[in-house]
Order: sequence, then C-alpha cells, then structure tokens
Amino acid sequence: MMGTPVGVVGDDAIADELRDAGVAVERGSDGTVPKTDRVVAVGEDAVAAAARVDGDPLVLPVAAGRGVRSVPRDDAVAAVSGLADARVETHPVLRVAMPDGTVEQAFWDVTLVTADAARISEFTIASTADRIGQFRADGVVIATAAGSPGYVHRVGGPILAPSDQAVVAPIAPFATDPDHWVLPVAGLSASVERDEATVELLVDDRVSQPVGYQESITISLGSPVRTAVVDESQSRFE
Repeated sequence: MMGTPVGVVGDDAIADELRDAGVAVERGSDGTVPKTDRVVAVGEDAVAAAARVDGDPLVLPVAAGRGVRSVPRDDAVAAVSGLADARVETHPVLRVAMPDGTVEQAFWDVTLVTADAARISEFTIASTADRIGQFRADGVVIATAAGSPGYVHRVGGPILAPSDQAVVAPIAPFATDPDHWVLPVAGLSASVERDEATVELLVDDRVSQPVGYQESITISLGSPVRTAVVDESQSRFE
C-alpha cells in the first residue's frame, strides 16, 4: 500500500495505525495540514483546517459528523484503503469579508454573538437584492449545508443536502416565533444594528474579531472542498 503519501491531521494515533498498515503517511503538526493529494482529517476542527489550505486535496473526514458523511475513527484505516473507489462530494466554503477588509474562510458556519452574558443585540440579514430580516437576539449563525446538522440545527434551523445554500438562524431571539432562512450563499451579509453589547465574530468556532455597531460582514463562495464518501460496505457512516 506504499505510494503517494496520505496526509493526516487531528490524530497522531491514526497516522501510526496507517503506517502499521503499510500506508505512506505525512503527518501534520500543531494542526497544520500536509500538502498532499489526500488528507485524512480527524474531527471537525481538522476538516475546517483542510478546507483552508491551498490546493484541492481529497479529504476523508473521520469522526466529524454526518454533514460530511464522516466515518467512525475505528474505520479510518479501512476507509483509506477504499479511497481509490470513493465517491466524491463537493462542499461550498464561506468566504467571509470582515469590516476591516480581512478575509477568512469557514467550512461549517459563521456566527455573530454577543460576548457578554444576558445581553442581546440587533442584527440584519440581507442579500445583494434586499433586506431579508431584522431581529433582536443573542446572535445569528450562518451555516453551510455541511454545518447544518450542527449548532444551527440546535437553534431551530433545517438540515440541508449538499448545495450552495446556507441556513441562517437567530440565536436565543427576543421574538417567540423567529424566522429561519435557507438562502443562496453568494451576496449574504449580516450587520449589527445596536450599540448595546460587544458582538464577536466566530469563524468555525474560532474567535475572529469584534464587529461594531453598523458594521457588516459579507459572505461569498470560496473554493469548494472535495470529500471522499467510501463504500458503506467498507465503513459505517456516522
């Protein structure tokens, strides 16, 4: 099974198991992703890291949830052996432009949330064409289809099949019957409408920067990520 190395990020033990099985392995260190054609990404953070690298590696998600048809950790070695015959799914990446002009990428979701407990703010969601909605809440989460089974679902959003759409949902809204939206990713924006609380921007759960009163983030599509879906006879999907 030796040959072109497989990159591994997120679990050193799996790298050792693959080597013991005769697989050439290049291990990531400190969360970095090896520049290989195939990457085994263990856990949600590792998949998000793989989505941020240059190039177009085929990513095998392991123990990273059902949004990417990840395989259980115990099936990782068997799944790597089936990569040549794997089906490939393509997942969009959110390209998030900050108020200061910097840009980050999110694979799972983007969240604006008040930093102080028991404080709410007001948010507007808009597209390039019009304003979608305005609401008072602790925050708002914008999730890709891959991220839709995660936090956004826990706050009331639907689960999406792979697509270029996003789920938008308020977090702890002031309204008793809040709206949730399924919207095209390209051209989405979210802005802060009240100067009453510090609002932080989280990109795939990484705290990015504060977003001030009357400031906005804008979202477009980044380079998509290819994930491997191995044959179900070789591995059980999580």
